[in-house]
Amino acid sequence: MLPGRAPVPEPVDPLISAAGRTWPVSSGSNLLDALNGAGLRVPYSCRAGSCHACQVRCVSGEPLDLQPEALSAERRDQGWRLACQCQVLEDLQVELFDPSRDGLPARVQALDWLSADVLRLRLQPEQPLRYRVGQHLLLWSAAGVARPYSLASLPGEEPWLEFHIDCQRPGAFSDSARQLQPGDGLRLGELRGGALHYDADWSERPLWLLAAGTGLAPLWGVLREALRQHHQGPIRIIHLAHDAAGHYLAEPLQTLAAAHSQVQLQLATASELAAVLAELRLVSRQTVALLCGSPASVEAFARRLYLLGVPRNQVLADVFLPHA
Repeated sequence: MLPGRAPVPEPVDPLISAAGRTWPVSSGSNLLDALNGAGLRVPYSCRAGSCHACQVRCVSGEPLDLQPEALSAERRDQGWRLACQCQVLEDLQVELFDPSRDGLPARVQALDWLSADVLRLRLQPEQPLRYRVGQHLLLWSAAGVARPYSLASLPGEEPWLEFHIDCQRPGAFSDSARQLQPGDGLRLGELRGGALHYDADWSERPLWLLAAGTGLAPLWGVLREALRQHHQGPIRIIHLAHDAAGHYLAEPLQTLAAAHSQVQLQLATASELAAVLAELRLVSRQTVALLCGSPASVEAFARRLYLLGVPRNQVLADVFLPHA
């Protein structure tokens, strides 16, 4: 050591305190990985800041938040952060989301299979929940499994909250949903506003609703909201499914189309998608298009709309990410 030169202190790893434990992590560690690496089982789905399943409350200390706009100012003021989007740079004291404390209680009102793979779940919340079409809600099972689902119900007209759960592939929440019975309890997490909605100012404009799989759920709500508000422009609905059996709302959609002359319905299978998109023709640059489904299907829809000349600010999309 040179005379008069103070020693350089060794960097100290930050400490995380959660669930009665404290342990060090490397500076810059992802908060979600640090918590789950310690065995605390923080749920997550997308790791992209969309699903909000990994919310934790920072009681002391502040992580580096890579996506602060993902949460409302109110939630952030309460200390909530998305663990998947946070890096640990200093000591943190964290409270995990506790569904029994932080979630809204709800009971299963009804369950029925709309197809071999799609389970319709209707919940009755303990307290009325104000929401709009196109929003989604985090559902917590009794076992502590969380997953966001889009609302398919129509606010103000249906007393239940309706969700369409894709059970085609194994998943922690969908597997537990198969075992539910009427009267069983669930907890509701944060209500979020997705990109999809209906605006009364669109009343005279063409409205295209393009969905794949259970991406139809929020658009089923948007369609009925548009009709409830007496939408005057043409409404075109395209539902993409793996096969004909996958059109799980074919009958109610056909009933609505028969009752409303401005509604045009097209049911397409995966093998027909290219031909269906090629046949699309733009009749007005005022067209508003709402897209929902898997990343690949939404990308295919959006690419065709771009080539047709639909302005990008008139294309609203919500992507259903695969189970993590």
